[in-house]
Amino acid sequence: MDSTTAFRHLHFVFIPLMAPGHLLPMVDMAKLFARRKVRASIVTTPLNSIQFQDSIEREIQSGSPIQILHVQFPCAEAGLPEGCESLDTLPSMDLQTNFNIAMNLLQQPLQDLLEKLRPFPSCIIADKHFLCVADVADKLNVPRIIFDGTNCFFLLCNHNLDKYKVHEAVSGEEKFLVPGMPHRIELCRSQLPGIFNPGTKLKLQAYREKVREVSKRAYGIVVNSFEELEVEYVKEYQRVTGHKVWCVGPVSLSNKDDMDKALRSKRNSSDEVEYLMKWLDSWPPRSVIYVCLGSLNRATPEQLIELGLGLEATKRPFIWVLRGAYGREEMEKWLLEEGFEERVKERGVVMNGWVPQVLILSHGAIGAFLTHCGWNSTLEGICGGVPLVTFPLFAEQFYNEKVVAQVVEIGVSVGAESVVHLGEEYNSRVQVTRENFKDSIEKVMGEGREKEEIRERARKYGNMAKKAIEQCGSSYLNMSKLIHDIVRVKGLDQS
Repeated sequence: MDSTTAFRHLHFVFIPLMAPGHLLPMVDMAKLFARRKVRASIVTTPLNSIQFQDSIEREIQSGSPIQILHVQFPCAEAGLPEGCESLDTLPSMDLQTNFNIAMNLLQQPLQDLLEKLRPFPSCIIADKHFLCVADVADKLNVPRIIFDGTNCFFLLCNHNLDKYKVHEAVSGEEKFLVPGMPHRIELCRSQLPGIFNPGTKLKLQAYREKVREVSKRAYGIVVNSFEELEVEYVKEYQRVTGHKVWCVGPVSLSNKDDMDKALRSKRNSSDEVEYLMKWLDSWPPRSVIYVCLGSLNRATPEQLIELGLGLEATKRPFIWVLRGAYGREEMEKWLLEEGFEERVKERGVVMNGWVPQVLILSHGAIGAFLTHCGWNSTLEGICGGVPLVTFPLFAEQFYNEKVVAQVVEIGVSVGAESVVHLGEEYNSRVQVTRENFKDSIEKVMGEGREKEEIRERARKYGNMAKKAIEQCGSSYLNMSKLIHDIVRVKGLDQS
């Protein structure tokens, strides 16, 4: 049987976590596999599928063997309000434990669904946080590959901290050197993700430990990154762990034209998208600041106000995306009572809710991206070829800042010093002033040789990213290796 025929006998099942930052990259990845003529099924809930259904319909019309399969989310059984089927829809992060309970309750429905699939699943690619999938895969005797959602820098850093535990010997604000990293990486304990820096609420710690334990049992790890971005970290992580790792990103580049980018997540009306694009068209190349702190933004209203005043002080055009999350009502009150939008209306757009970020970042008018350093946003900024202004908030975001500002040197930090723990936002303080924001933006958008060098490196890595997923690019070839590995495991090459 030749490889093309073997590919047609494969059936990859993708099971994403129900949260935008986890869901959308796995949908993009499924599209890339299906374009290689591997049958791809995306399993999620009906409400979650609405946002990307049009995108998948477009893939099907083009001939891709891809489909969406549904399971019902057990909101009531887990003590969640009806309709809370995604992390970003929870009315309070105190309900995150209930959300995890709901995901575990999906074990039997998932097993029943996958058992009946024809062709039978050859491989399951699941978000590492979807713990019950491990038991489903074991019972069905199907190889399970985890989608980590981060990068090899993160994987290696966590591995080395877990092994050497150097962070345990320092106080919260004291810097320490992370051992075994290809670059000299210094962090503070206060900047580490929850597994090493859990804050005062420890109820999620057992869950984090379980995620790490279950991840070790996986057949391998698929990573939304590309080797040219972090080649030393890919090699070193594989060397010290022996884990199978496939870098197949940036998967957002599966959305090639403006229609793909606009349909990637259907949360905006076409009128809103058209307005944003026309507004961007009205500005010179590389002149607009784009600001978004992610779908789970945890910055306090006081901190966001400093950000807004910093944007105003730059006197540059900007798009500022406010997605609610923590303190939404307070921010809306400030915007209204202080007249911020009225003051900046000639050059600033404030958007509430979701925007087509990949489409915006690909527009030639964008000159810088002020980001929370979630890995999806970081990669999307890199793909746009624009310098990044980094404002990490929680999880692995301080790691990603190191990749941007130190490893590849395509951005600058605003100076955040510590994680804002989920559910403990009220304890956080204003870490970054309006002056910090303004000065950091000028470091990548102003005149001067150093600033132009940052911009040139950003353009260079943007081009590398695009080449990585093209035919014969590093990520394209890694995807081929993964597919052939599953062909071998399933014995299809012997047929």
